[in-house]
Amino acid sequence: MREPGMVTPEVTRGDLIDALERADRPAIKRIGRHLPTQELSELLLTLDRRRLQLFVDELGNGFVADEIAQLDPAIGARILGRLTGDEAADVLEEMPPEHAADVVGELGDDQREHFLSEMEHPEAAEVRELLAYPPNTAGGRMTTHHYEIKQSATVAEALAYLRTVGEHGGYASYLYVVDDAGKLMGVAPLNELVISSPDRHVSEFTKRDIVFVEAATDQEMAAKLLRESHLLALPVCDDHRLVGVVTADDMADVLVEEASEDIERLGGSQPLEEPYLTASVWHLFRKRVLWLLALFAAEAYTGSVLRAYEDELSAVVALAFFIPLLIGTGGNTGSQTVTMLVRAIAVGEVQMRHLGRVITREVAVAMMLGVVMAVAAYARSWTLGVPELGEVVALTALCIVVWAAFVAAMLPLVLKKLRVDPAVVSAPLITTLVDGTGLIIYFNIAKIVLRI
Repeated sequence: MREPGMVTPEVTRGDLIDALERADRPAIKRIGRHLPTQELSELLLTLDRRRLQLFVDELGNGFVADEIAQLDPAIGARILGRLTGDEAADVLEEMPPEHAADVVGELGDDQREHFLSEMEHPEAAEVRELLAYPPNTAGGRMTTHHYEIKQSATVAEALAYLRTVGEHGGYASYLYVVDDAGKLMGVAPLNELVISSPDRHVSEFTKRDIVFVEAATDQEMAAKLLRESHLLALPVCDDHRLVGVVTADDMADVLVEEASEDIERLGGSQPLEEPYLTASVWHLFRKRVLWLLALFAAEAYTGSVLRAYEDELSAVVALAFFIPLLIGTGGNTGSQTVTMLVRAIAVGEVQMRHLGRVITREVAVAMMLGVVMAVAAYARSWTLGVPELGEVVALTALCIVVWAAFVAAMLPLVLKKLRVDPAVVSAPLITTLVDGTGLIIYFNIAKIVLRI
């Protein structure tokens, strides 16, 4: 394990490769402990069987387990997959069960079962229990390492249990109280345990108004509940039976993952399931190509709009000068609105019942923005030497900004109501929707103002 706060000397992957080639065991241990985790993981994926085994032998299962626990589970699974079954099992036994389950869950069925069969029974049983829950739920994210005591226990028994926890290096922030069937009854305040008479029963001062989540709860909902409750850990129940806890650290990771997925979707791409630098070119291609084709097909109607207004363009060729400017302004307005709303929906600030207020606010803001953009568009018509089109482009800029804001304000909430991830209303998709409709607005205003 890396020591906190230690000074890291300048070492490279090349130094570790050289040490492995020479089988210089002291150098392998020294360099391996100082190489950054990400660089170390990239190296481990390239080592042959002999050098990888030498590395694990010198650094130890505990060190390797700590490093893999910090990596994306898919990368950890690829590293473990290069070890034999008993070697991988030794590493998995050193990992916290929730991290071990994440890594094992990325393996194929045969390899997963092989590794679990090689693990010691208690550790394997914990991992199997966690694997029974979908990975994106509270059950899939929880740790089974929690501290509980029966409600019939006395204060003396509870304090003795806590002393045992401390002697084994544990620290109990919460002592959960359960009945004989393991059903969660509440939590015992540690400060009251310390000052209470030893012969009192824990049930006498159990705090029963406790926040918890069911194991099937979506991980993002669990993370929001934990944050709103201002707790360090949240008990997880399966049919009211206490099965584990989700911690603030784990839920912080969940929020980062969910935010990353939303950002990737807003960019018009499917989320990656692994770090960017370790993803193959083929994987990156597959994540983007369908979105790109869908947007291409959607954008095709823009050409149909231009063809429909061919006569107007022929009559006033200068109208074409402002097409990129106007549809770009609409797309940018929609992207701004979508980005803010997707974030507000994700953190629970905005719900479907707020649709009217959201549209009213965004249209009001868009009116003000539209006036500014109209002035800018009018000025641009003069700088291009076509002041006669100033009124047309100014009115169009105002209308397109308001229209784009209206569409972008409505769609995320409607899709959320339809149980579709609002993040799929990406900036490219909003731009595509506004492009064609913006052209229709533009040419119709031109027909009316210029009488063409």
